[in-house]
Amino acid sequence: MPPAPVYIAGAALTSFGKLDTPLVDLLAQAAGAALQEAGLSKVDSVYVGVMNAEEFTGEGNLAVALADRLGISGAASSRVETASSTGAGALETAFFAVASGYRKHALVVAGEKMTGLSTSQTTRILAEVIAGRERAYGASMPALAALIAGAYAEAHGLDRKTLSRVLCRVAMKNHARGALNPYAQFQKELSQEKYYASPLVADPLRVFDCAPITDGAAAVVLSSQNGLVRLAGMGHATDSAEVARRGSLISFNSTRQAAMQAYAMASVNPEDVDFAEVHDAFTMFEVIGSEDLGFFAPGRGWRAVLDGETSAEGRIPINPSGGLKARGHPVGASGLAQVVEAFWLLVGKVDPKRRLAREPQVALTQSIGGLGNNNLVTILVPASRPLYPAAPWQSSFTPVIHPPRPAPSAQLPKEISGRLLSATLLQRPPEGFPAPLGLGLAETSQGWATLAHFNGEEPPRPGASVSLTLAENGLYRLKAEKSLERPLRPFRRWIRRLKGALGAYRDE
Repeated sequence: MPPAPVYIAGAALTSFGKLDTPLVDLLAQAAGAALQEAGLSKVDSVYVGVMNAEEFTGEGNLAVALADRLGISGAASSRVETASSTGAGALETAFFAVASGYRKHALVVAGEKMTGLSTSQTTRILAEVIAGRERAYGASMPALAALIAGAYAEAHGLDRKTLSRVLCRVAMKNHARGALNPYAQFQKELSQEKYYASPLVADPLRVFDCAPITDGAAAVVLSSQNGLVRLAGMGHATDSAEVARRGSLISFNSTRQAAMQAYAMASVNPEDVDFAEVHDAFTMFEVIGSEDLGFFAPGRGWRAVLDGETSAEGRIPINPSGGLKARGHPVGASGLAQVVEAFWLLVGKVDPKRRLAREPQVALTQSIGGLGNNNLVTILVPASRPLYPAAPWQSSFTPVIHPPRPAPSAQLPKEISGRLLSATLLQRPPEGFPAPLGLGLAETSQGWATLAHFNGEEPPRPGASVSLTLAENGLYRLKAEKSLERPLRPFRRWIRRLKGALGAYRDE
């Protein structure tokens, strides 16, 4: 039985960027504006989403601090945390409280204040959500995202130039949308020249491929009684914390599973969605997300970017708000900010004609927690849309869910052969690691995979045969073996593209 209707009665954002306002004040500012729009002074419960205020600002017990600040002591107040999808996680918790009849009105507030620390300190804090074994190699979020981007290019036959064009186009598109968003951290368009002039963070990702460090907050009021927009579908799924354990490097099981849940609850399919806010902490993640959500077949998301299908005038506009890339990424707030932006477009508070080519009826948001392992999907529709479809609903979305790779034995072999899946040079590694830091991800002859270090100023090519040696520190080092792989690479890439043109892409 579907849950009872849940409406958005009010929504608000603060400005995003480097702000002087303390975190609790940011949360209270967004909450007060949302409550005012909903015409409420009190609610039954408050759900606060903040990822890591203890380290970013030295604050804790924020659920009570916010209730005090709002003058609603007595209301239940809880904090929710799902890494960088925390805002969406808080919304989900409130959604089910209202849908079950447990609460009539719930306030959801999410935020983060990150700019008070140095970039290196912030990067270290964000890296704490990475599995310990992979952190030991010096892996950061940009490093793992770069490995995923390289693996995607290898799997789908993109040379470095083409991949760079795709990533540049995503960044330019989202900055152009951010230029129309008065709440965005970046309100200027990005030129191709400026993109390519930006330094590499982790090959192939540049500075403009990465969402910025940001302060900001978002809030919504959920109601069982009235509102202009209904939350029609919610989905939430997790995946392995270790990237090396995942069955696929070029898709996120947790997005696919969350999307299946959300589509089924809302009785809609990907082709019904008019626009989407997709988590683009890294430009590559928008491309992968567009495939995992069913908007494009596996391996076709990159082509859709180049063909303009994800632009404001395209078949499925993605990130009309500017996304995390241009609006900014205060990690606790981003998942809820996506919902606020979607709500505003659906009710016309933001002129749809400035952001979209047609009036929207179905919106989708996708929020990523961690490195693609705690993901949520939300579907919003106008309140006037019928609660149940006129005809029996059938799903057109049947994605492949990849089983995990086997775990290595407790006693790691000192030497083992394997195949390189992806490699990158991290230009600004964590403290204690040399710069640049060579990181590779290799599949061993036993089927399990591992990160490994390599020497040199040029990453070895994916697909190369490698030997892995366990160093004294308990970490693997890899060395690529000479082979005919490189001369054959252009021919193999051409074969992959031919298969794609014939519609014979396989999901890996």
